[in-house]
Amino acid sequence: MPVQLTPNAVSAIIGGDLNLKPLMQVTDIKLIGSQERYRLMVSDGVWSQHAMVGTQLNQLVKTGQVRKGSVVQLTEYICSEVQNRKIIVVLNMETIVLDSEIIGNPKQYVESGPTAETALPKNNFQQSAYGNNHMIGQGPVPKWQNPRPSFHPENFVSSMPNARPTFQSESSFYNTPNPRPTFRPESSAPSVPNFRATVQPSYQPPPQYKNRGPVFKNEAPARIIPINALNPYQGRWAIKARVTAKGDQRRYNNARGDGKVFSFDLLDSEGGEIRVTCFNAVLDRFYDIIEVGKVYLISKGSLKPAQKNFNHLKSDWEITLDASSTVELCPDEDGSIPDQLFDFKPISAIENAESNSILDVIGIVTSVNPSTTILRKNGMETQRRILHLKDCSGRSVEITLWGEVCNREGQKLEEMLASGVSPVLAVKAGKVNDFSGKSIGTIHSTQLYINPDLPEARQVRDWFDRGGKDAASMSISKEFMPGGVTKNDIRKTVSQIKNEGLGRSDKPDWVTVRATISFIKTDSFCYTACPLMIGDRQCSKKVSRSGVGGWQCDRCNQEFEECDYRYLLQAQIQDHTGLTWVTAFQESGAEILGCTAKELYFLKYEGQDEEKFADIVRSSIFNQFIFKLKIKEELYGDEQRVKITVVKADTVNYSAESRYMLDVISKLSR
Repeated sequence: MPVQLTPNAVSAIIGGDLNLKPLMQVTDIKLIGSQERYRLMVSDGVWSQHAMVGTQLNQLVKTGQVRKGSVVQLTEYICSEVQNRKIIVVLNMETIVLDSEIIGNPKQYVESGPTAETALPKNNFQQSAYGNNHMIGQGPVPKWQNPRPSFHPENFVSSMPNARPTFQSESSFYNTPNPRPTFRPESSAPSVPNFRATVQPSYQPPPQYKNRGPVFKNEAPARIIPINALNPYQGRWAIKARVTAKGDQRRYNNARGDGKVFSFDLLDSEGGEIRVTCFNAVLDRFYDIIEVGKVYLISKGSLKPAQKNFNHLKSDWEITLDASSTVELCPDEDGSIPDQLFDFKPISAIENAESNSILDVIGIVTSVNPSTTILRKNGMETQRRILHLKDCSGRSVEITLWGEVCNREGQKLEEMLASGVSPVLAVKAGKVNDFSGKSIGTIHSTQLYINPDLPEARQVRDWFDRGGKDAASMSISKEFMPGGVTKNDIRKTVSQIKNEGLGRSDKPDWVTVRATISFIKTDSFCYTACPLMIGDRQCSKKVSRSGVGGWQCDRCNQEFEECDYRYLLQAQIQDHTGLTWVTAFQESGAEILGCTAKELYFLKYEGQDEEKFADIVRSSIFNQFIFKLKIKEELYGDEQRVKITVVKADTVNYSAESRYMLDVISKLSR
């Protein structure tokens, strides 16, 4: 893949541009003495300039990650002046291409006028460290750039007017023990008292030896081998495989700093699977190239043991691509590589599966819950959607979808069920959880296939159509506790909330109550919210009208034409033991009233149809729900109050509720 160096990068950096982050080529590397400092010559293809490598980057040079010919990106650097010469100090860099021929014909950058080596005045002197007057150019010159002369007393020009000294280069001066100057008679020099000695330029090797070009390498294409034959002791290899899964870009932060990473999974014609990971600059090269379903020829990567905590594939190794790696799109001519490889487990087998294990499952989707917003521990919001899957093993399982898959496959499944179709769903690489019985959750490498063309899909569809639809199935996602309730389904009555002092401990109490809506406050059922996104979540703070007819958010300090409308519903619920007030926010408010807050707001306040608004509210009163409640004591002013929040409001499934009550009665009668 050809690399374009950043034009005029040298002049821009010397001019003070520290935000350029240019692509430059290393044309020379030199270790300076015993100080463990490396000096580079970096080029933009036209000009080259000296650069010092920060000691924290020495390992890059020592391990060969940066070498002569490498194309690097300077991500952090400064420009310093040393003895009136500008030097680039590299603080951080990334290798883009490890090996490359020298690009262009770069020359030493000259800030203004010719360099001291090419235009030395012949009549100026400067005192050397040895006490002798040497004829050199005006102004101080760094000692590592210009030749260092050496004289003995007998070499003074005043004692031998017809002789002139010759200078040794720096390398020969340091590599020769007890260096002595050499001089030769100048027979052609004029024998006059005012004879003026001239300085010879330092020795320059012939062009063919200057850069010591790379040794010829064997550039024959690497032999394609099966994924199962890969091992870290191979020198040159290539694999031809299909991308079966591609993860999103993720940020990370560790002791070495922050960065970005993504991974993708490969499958070859012999059934071998392996995961490939790309970091930072390598990610930038390959992320847009990789597409799920396409076949690629991949070579020149490093192998390391697979991290089985995060990698579910059977291979003992995983590949990390680097600056020298190649990824080429290949035509799938013979179709020998399958689209995906499944190892389905019946839902009944998940009961005995280990927590955090990765497996494949297939079944019929029987229900899909609406997508909800969940606040993670890091303060970021994400989407969650729960659905239920059943198969012919007589068991059903809860599938939890996370992130964007909720709005893609999750939304499609919800629409199919709403239209009366029960689709087949195949889950590739689902993660087993045991928080509430056994359930399956999606991870970044999980793939969902709706009504796939597979023998297993046809088998489960045939079973469902022949009577499996009405067959009883037991959920493995509910862990029953004494009293016939699940771990996350602690049933309480309304009176028990107060009598047992729920919510008054340090942590909130989570209970389930079957109750009826008896009253809804309609004067302040929602609020106007900020629709702007902060990172990947919505601001949702209360906004007010601005002077120009729009809306103003004090938190974001921005104005916008349209705002969002979010539920803040105050309702009274009651059962046979008493009544209490609860608060329902966005999702639970929509579950109670059956429409969005925006629709209800426009019906009431924008004069569209107040009668319809009243009908919607009246139709929600005296409906019975299974409420999942969060109960927590909070401080209001100087007073402590118990706040009850509706987390979820499900309409009562009277068949399931009857079975629950019969189960409770049977346990009480024992």
